[in-house]
Amino acid sequence: MRCRGLGYWAIWMAMAAILLVFAPSPVLAQDDDSDDDGGGGSGAGVIIDANGVLRKRVFVDQSGQLMRDRIASAKATLDPKLSSYSKLRKVSLNRLEQAIIAREGVLTDEMRYLAGLLRVQYVFFYPDSKDVVVAGPAEGWVPDPAGRVVGITSGRPVIQLQDLAVALRMFPPDGNETPLIGCSIDPTREGLASMQHFLQTNRPDFRNPRVFAEEMRNRLGLQIVTIQGVPPKSHFAQVLVEADYRMKLIGIGLERPPVKMVSYVEKARLGDVARNAMQRWFFVPDYQCVRESEDGLAMELVGDGVKLIGEDEMVTSSGERKQAAGRGNRASHAFVTGFTKKYPELAERSPVYAELRNLIDLAVAAAYIQKQDLYARADWDMPFLGSEKAFPVEVYDVPKTVESAVNTIGKGNTIGFPIGGGVEIRATEALHPENLLTDKQEKVGKLHKELKPDLAEGQWWWD
Repeated sequence: MRCRGLGYWAIWMAMAAILLVFAPSPVLAQDDDSDDDGGGGSGAGVIIDANGVLRKRVFVDQSGQLMRDRIASAKATLDPKLSSYSKLRKVSLNRLEQAIIAREGVLTDEMRYLAGLLRVQYVFFYPDSKDVVVAGPAEGWVPDPAGRVVGITSGRPVIQLQDLAVALRMFPPDGNETPLIGCSIDPTREGLASMQHFLQTNRPDFRNPRVFAEEMRNRLGLQIVTIQGVPPKSHFAQVLVEADYRMKLIGIGLERPPVKMVSYVEKARLGDVARNAMQRWFFVPDYQCVRESEDGLAMELVGDGVKLIGEDEMVTSSGERKQAAGRGNRASHAFVTGFTKKYPELAERSPVYAELRNLIDLAVAAAYIQKQDLYARADWDMPFLGSEKAFPVEVYDVPKTVESAVNTIGKGNTIGFPIGGGVEIRATEALHPENLLTDKQEKVGKLHKELKPDLAEGQWWWD
């Protein structure tokens, strides 16, 4: 019996990842398909080779001593006011830019890491002083074994000025806006056609499933990474790609998640595979995430901000992809539902998911600043943060392609080879009237009034 089409031999899953911002030389980098970056002294990430091909890496600090030494050093060198945890640290964005310009564009770490902000929870505007303020929890910071800059006690990634600048440039003072921010990882049409031909002319080898899977991987070839809305050479873009990649590794069963959850491969059944030749999963924002004060001078970002959704496709013998009719399969639904439910826990244990959530928050905050015309109301034209010449953020290697990866799944006499997805952020949708949450008890409005800035010359953040 020969396999017809993808039939019940193949679902599949494309993958990609990013180069980390830091890769400290004392840390051993090694290939590993199962480790996560939650707990211990290890951290998972990826590298980009000279050809722009992305591969996973695990950075190991076996005893955890390196991280302990870094934390001790950070506590010894940081200003105590910065290193201590703050439930709500406030940062005036236009005063911060003025302080940077006063230093002729030379950044301090305090500026580079926004005084240790862990998340943007609020946006405030003060008409009297013309301050545009973001606020959220904050603490001192330190690079972890994988190079991410994280809070010294929480381990959560801090928000970086370079990512804030990218978000603001997507929603700048001139009123232009970026409708879609995201990434996608896709096989080529030629690769799909080659894999289809292989499946039509070869029977699966149940005695050596990994050999069969390897041939499928070779037939698919390199897959293309596409980045939309943000500069491909930015840290912002690389986080989008890594989060997408790592999610797929979990779904396909090639990365062990740091929290208990159901992967796609654990739930996949023969009937699901037969109906749906290709599964694609996308990160999207939870667009009902904005609570606005009645006067429009303050807004709060609520919830966890991120959902995982599924999409089904079919592939023709020529490699063309078509939307599949009917409902998605139960295994895919279980995976995306479980991943969304567990997202807060994942973000606590795997920093890349907290980084993705931070980027979504930054995009929505920037869209809000533009929508409320806070640039004009603050007389803020963003000469430094808005200029690539003054503040270069396009300084990273571009993730271009990724090697196809497959995993074998034993299902009786069936072998499945899961693959697919991306990230899609339409920040302005969070500001549509039907998505805005009301401030019924006026908590946001009251907090805005209580936090009115009274800052010294040159000061740009306060607790």
